[in-house]
Amino acid sequence: MSVTIKSAKEIELMREAGRLLEIVHKELEEAIRPGISTWELDHLGEKTIRSLGCIPNFLNYNGYPASFCISVNDEVVHSIPNKHKILHEGDIVSIDAGLIYKGMHSDAARTHAVGQITPEAQKLIDVTRQSFFEGIKKAVAGNHLFDISNAIADYVEPFGYGIVEELVGHGIGHALHEDPQIPNFRQKRKGIRLMPGMTLAIEPMINIGRPDVEWLDDDWTVVTEDGSLSAHYENTILINEEGEPDILTLGHV
Repeated sequence: MSVTIKSAKEIELMREAGRLLEIVHKELEEAIRPGISTWELDHLGEKTIRSLGCIPNFLNYNGYPASFCISVNDEVVHSIPNKHKILHEGDIVSIDAGLIYKGMHSDAARTHAVGQITPEAQKLIDVTRQSFFEGIKKAVAGNHLFDISNAIADYVEPFGYGIVEELVGHGIGHALHEDPQIPNFRQKRKGIRLMPGMTLAIEPMINIGRPDVEWLDDDWTVVTEDGSLSAHYENTILINEEGEPDILTLGHV
Protein backbone atom coordinates (compact mmCIF):
# COMPACT_ATOMS: atom_id res chain seq x y z
CA MET A 1 0.00 0.00 0.00
CA SER A 2 1.31 3.42 -0.97
CA VAL A 3 -0.58 6.32 0.58
CA THR A 4 0.53 9.72 -0.68
CA ILE A 5 0.94 12.80 1.50
CA LYS A 6 -0.17 15.86 -0.44
CA SER A 7 1.94 19.01 -0.66
CA ALA A 8 0.57 22.44 0.18
CA LYS A 9 0.15 23.16 -3.55
CA GLU A 10 -1.66 19.88 -4.17
CA ILE A 11 -3.98 20.57 -1.25
CA GLU A 12 -4.73 24.03 -2.61
CA LEU A 13 -5.72 22.52 -5.96
CA MET A 14 -7.82 19.80 -4.30
CA ARG A 15 -9.57 22.41 -2.20
CA GLU A 16 -10.59 24.24 -5.37
CA ALA A 17 -11.59 20.95 -7.03
CA GLY A 18 -13.82 20.29 -4.03
CA ARG A 19 -15.35 23.76 -4.10
CA LEU A 20 -16.18 23.43 -7.79
CA LEU A 21 -17.69 19.98 -7.30
CA GLU A 22 -20.00 21.38 -4.64
CA ILE A 23 -21.26 23.91 -7.20
CA VAL A 24 -22.05 21.01 -9.53
CA HIS A 25 -23.93 19.10 -6.83
CA LYS A 26 -26.01 22.14 -5.92
CA GLU A 27 -26.90 22.68 -9.59
CA LEU A 28 -28.12 19.10 -9.88
CA GLU A 29 -29.99 19.19 -6.57
CA GLU A 30 -31.99 22.17 -7.83
CA ALA A 31 -32.79 20.29 -11.06
CA ILE A 32 -34.18 17.16 -9.40
CA ARG A 33 -37.93 16.86 -9.89
CA PRO A 34 -40.50 14.27 -10.94
CA GLY A 35 -40.39 13.83 -14.72
CA ILE A 36 -36.70 14.50 -15.30
CA SER A 37 -34.54 11.67 -16.66
CA THR A 38 -31.24 10.57 -15.20
CA TRP A 39 -29.71 11.25 -18.64
CA GLU A 40 -30.83 14.89 -18.42
CA LEU A 41 -29.20 15.21 -15.00
CA ASP A 42 -25.99 13.70 -16.35
CA HIS A 43 -26.03 16.05 -19.35
CA LEU A 44 -26.59 19.08 -17.12
CA GLY A 45 -23.87 18.00 -14.70
CA GLU A 46 -21.28 17.44 -17.40
CA LYS A 47 -22.10 20.80 -18.98
CA THR A 48 -21.62 22.47 -15.58
CA ILE A 49 -18.31 20.70 -14.92
CA ARG A 50 -16.91 21.77 -18.28
CA SER A 51 -18.19 25.33 -17.85
CA LEU A 52 -16.06 25.51 -14.70
CA GLY A 53 -12.95 24.59 -16.66
CA CYS A 54 -12.82 21.05 -15.29
CA ILE A 55 -13.06 17.49 -16.61
CA PRO A 56 -15.58 14.87 -15.38
CA ASN A 57 -13.37 12.16 -13.90
CA PHE A 58 -16.01 9.41 -14.10
CA LEU A 59 -16.40 9.65 -17.88
CA ASN A 60 -14.65 6.67 -19.54
CA TYR A 61 -13.13 5.62 -16.19
CA ASN A 62 -12.53 1.89 -16.71
CA GLY A 63 -15.01 2.18 -19.56
CA TYR A 64 -17.82 3.88 -17.61
CA PRO A 65 -19.95 5.59 -20.30
CA ALA A 66 -21.25 8.66 -18.42
CA SER A 67 -20.05 11.58 -16.30
CA PHE A 68 -22.20 10.79 -13.25
CA CYS A 69 -23.45 7.73 -11.44
CA ILE A 70 -27.17 8.34 -10.82
CA SER A 71 -28.78 5.58 -8.79
CA VAL A 72 -32.49 5.36 -7.95
CA ASN A 73 -34.21 3.61 -5.03
CA ASP A 74 -32.71 0.09 -4.73
CA GLU A 75 -29.72 1.00 -6.90
CA VAL A 76 -26.74 1.42 -4.58
CA VAL A 77 -24.13 2.95 -6.90
CA HIS A 78 -22.82 3.13 -10.47
CA SER A 79 -26.16 3.20 -12.27
CA ILE A 80 -25.67 4.49 -15.81
CA PRO A 81 -27.83 7.52 -16.74
CA ASN A 82 -30.54 6.72 -19.27
CA LYS A 83 -33.03 8.81 -21.26
CA HIS A 84 -35.76 6.33 -20.36
CA LYS A 85 -35.12 6.30 -16.62
CA ILE A 86 -37.51 8.97 -15.34
CA LEU A 87 -37.63 10.15 -11.72
CA HIS A 88 -41.01 9.88 -10.02
CA GLU A 89 -42.57 11.43 -6.94
CA GLY A 90 -41.45 9.46 -3.89
CA ASP A 91 -38.18 8.18 -5.39
CA ILE A 92 -34.82 8.70 -3.78
CA VAL A 93 -31.86 9.36 -6.08
CA SER A 94 -28.15 9.15 -5.32
CA ILE A 95 -25.80 11.29 -7.39
CA ASP A 96 -22.12 10.37 -7.29
CA ALA A 97 -19.82 12.80 -9.08
CA GLY A 98 -16.22 13.84 -9.43
CA LEU A 99 -14.08 16.22 -11.42
CA ILE A 100 -10.48 17.01 -12.26
CA TYR A 101 -9.12 20.51 -11.67
CA LYS A 102 -5.55 21.14 -12.87
CA GLY A 103 -4.67 17.47 -12.45
CA MET A 104 -6.24 16.94 -9.01
CA HIS A 105 -9.43 15.02 -8.30
CA SER A 106 -12.48 15.53 -6.09
CA ASP A 107 -15.29 13.05 -5.40
CA ALA A 108 -18.61 13.41 -3.55
CA ALA A 109 -22.05 11.80 -3.42
CA ARG A 110 -25.47 12.87 -2.15
CA THR A 111 -28.86 11.14 -1.89
CA HIS A 112 -31.91 13.33 -2.53
CA ALA A 113 -35.66 13.04 -2.21
CA VAL A 114 -37.75 13.37 -5.37
CA GLY A 115 -40.75 15.36 -4.22
CA GLN A 116 -42.43 13.95 -1.12
CA ILE A 117 -40.95 10.71 0.19
CA THR A 118 -41.88 8.37 3.03
CA PRO A 119 -40.58 9.00 6.54
CA GLU A 120 -38.70 5.71 6.32
CA ALA A 121 -36.87 6.82 3.18
CA GLN A 122 -36.01 10.19 4.71
CA LYS A 123 -34.67 8.50 7.83
CA LEU A 124 -32.39 6.30 5.69
CA ILE A 125 -31.03 9.38 3.90
CA ASP A 126 -30.48 11.19 7.21
CA VAL A 127 -28.78 8.25 8.94
CA THR A 128 -26.49 7.65 5.96
CA ARG A 129 -25.44 11.30 5.90
CA GLN A 130 -24.88 11.42 9.66
CA SER A 131 -22.85 8.20 9.56
CA PHE A 132 -20.29 10.05 7.44
CA PHE A 133 -19.99 12.78 10.06
CA GLU A 134 -19.72 10.22 12.85
CA GLY A 135 -16.95 8.49 10.93
CA ILE A 136 -14.87 11.58 10.29
CA LYS A 137 -14.83 12.44 13.98
CA LYS A 138 -12.12 9.77 14.04
CA ALA A 139 -10.34 11.09 10.93
CA VAL A 140 -7.67 12.77 13.03
CA ALA A 141 -3.89 12.55 12.70
CA GLY A 142 -2.58 9.86 15.03
CA ASN A 143 -5.73 7.75 14.87
CA HIS A 144 -5.93 4.66 12.70
CA LEU A 145 -7.80 4.29 9.42
CA PHE A 146 -10.25 1.71 10.71
CA ASP A 147 -11.27 3.96 13.58
CA ILE A 148 -13.30 5.68 10.86
CA SER A 149 -14.84 2.39 9.72
CA ASN A 150 -15.80 1.36 13.23
CA ALA A 151 -17.33 4.75 14.05
CA ILE A 152 -19.58 4.50 10.98
CA ALA A 153 -20.63 0.98 11.98
CA ASP A 154 -21.23 2.00 15.61
CA TYR A 155 -23.66 4.67 14.44
CA VAL A 156 -25.50 2.68 11.76
CA GLU A 157 -25.90 -0.75 13.38
CA PRO A 158 -28.47 0.27 16.06
CA PHE A 159 -30.88 1.31 13.28
CA GLY A 160 -30.87 -2.24 11.90
CA TYR A 161 -29.72 -1.10 8.46
CA GLY A 162 -27.35 -3.07 6.22
CA ILE A 163 -23.90 -1.60 5.60
CA VAL A 164 -22.63 -2.49 2.12
CA GLU A 165 -19.35 -4.39 2.36
CA GLU A 166 -18.49 -5.02 -1.32
CA LEU A 167 -17.88 -1.31 -1.95
CA VAL A 168 -15.66 1.00 0.09
CA GLY A 169 -14.14 4.46 0.26
CA HIS A 170 -10.66 5.27 -1.00
CA GLY A 171 -7.74 7.61 -1.13
CA ILE A 172 -7.87 10.35 -3.76
CA GLY A 173 -5.59 12.97 -5.29
CA HIS A 174 -3.73 12.68 -8.60
CA ALA A 175 -6.02 9.72 -9.33
CA LEU A 176 -9.69 9.18 -8.58
CA HIS A 177 -8.91 6.01 -6.65
CA GLU A 178 -5.73 5.81 -4.62
CA ASP A 179 -4.68 3.81 -1.57
CA PRO A 180 -5.98 3.17 1.02
CA GLN A 181 -9.32 1.39 0.74
CA ILE A 182 -11.68 2.55 3.50
CA PRO A 183 -14.40 0.13 4.64
CA ASN A 184 -17.62 1.49 6.11
CA PHE A 185 -18.16 -1.63 8.24
CA ARG A 186 -16.54 -2.95 11.41
CA GLN A 187 -12.89 -4.02 11.27
CA LYS A 188 -10.83 -6.12 13.68
CA ARG A 189 -7.52 -4.62 12.55
CA LYS A 190 -6.43 -1.03 13.16
CA GLY A 191 -5.33 -0.08 9.67
CA ILE A 192 -2.68 2.47 8.84
CA ARG A 193 -2.00 5.45 11.09
CA LEU A 194 -3.56 8.65 9.77
CA MET A 195 -1.11 11.40 8.91
CA PRO A 196 -1.50 15.09 8.00
CA GLY A 197 -1.73 15.61 4.26
CA MET A 198 -3.68 12.42 3.52
CA THR A 199 -6.75 12.99 1.35
CA LEU A 200 -9.56 10.46 1.59
CA ALA A 201 -13.00 9.89 0.08
CA ILE A 202 -15.25 8.59 2.87
CA GLU A 203 -18.52 7.19 1.47
CA PRO A 204 -20.94 5.10 3.52
CA MET A 205 -23.47 3.16 1.42
CA ILE A 206 -26.36 2.02 3.60
CA ASN A 207 -29.33 -0.23 2.78
CA ILE A 208 -32.62 -0.08 4.63
CA GLY A 209 -32.65 -3.88 4.43
CA ARG A 210 -29.89 -6.47 4.25
CA PRO A 211 -26.33 -5.45 3.29
CA ASP A 212 -26.15 -7.86 0.34
CA VAL A 213 -25.80 -6.44 -3.18
CA GLU A 214 -25.56 -7.74 -6.73
CA TRP A 215 -24.39 -6.42 -10.10
CA LEU A 216 -26.78 -6.07 -13.03
CA ASP A 217 -26.00 -7.30 -16.53
CA ASP A 218 -24.50 -3.94 -17.57
CA ASP A 219 -21.57 -4.84 -15.23
CA TRP A 220 -21.85 -1.44 -13.53
CA THR A 221 -25.15 -0.98 -11.71
CA VAL A 222 -25.10 -2.32 -8.14
CA VAL A 223 -28.49 -3.00 -6.54
CA THR A 224 -29.65 -4.29 -3.18
CA GLU A 225 -30.23 -8.03 -3.34
CA ASP A 226 -33.52 -7.77 -1.42
CA GLY A 227 -34.84 -4.81 -3.42
CA SER A 228 -34.71 -2.44 -0.43
CA LEU A 229 -33.83 1.25 -0.65
CA SER A 230 -30.20 2.34 -0.49
CA ALA A 231 -28.57 5.71 0.26
CA HIS A 232 -25.06 7.04 -0.35
CA TYR A 233 -23.18 10.01 1.10
CA GLU A 234 -19.58 10.95 0.35
CA ASN A 235 -17.09 13.76 0.72
CA THR A 236 -13.41 14.24 0.00
CA ILE A 237 -11.58 15.12 3.21
CA LEU A 238 -8.10 16.25 4.25
CA ILE A 239 -6.36 15.02 7.40
CA ASN A 240 -5.09 18.15 9.16
CA GLU A 241 -2.09 18.73 11.39
CA GLU A 242 -4.44 18.86 14.35
CA GLY A 243 -8.13 18.93 15.10
CA GLU A 244 -11.04 17.96 12.89
CA PRO A 245 -10.51 17.00 9.24
CA ASP A 246 -11.15 19.51 6.49
CA ILE A 247 -14.10 18.58 4.25
CA LEU A 248 -13.00 19.71 0.80
CA THR A 249 -16.34 19.11 -0.96
CA LEU A 250 -18.67 20.78 1.54
CA GLY A 251 -19.25 24.27 2.87
CA HIS A 252 -17.16 26.23 0.37
CA VAL A 253 -19.86 27.70 -1.91
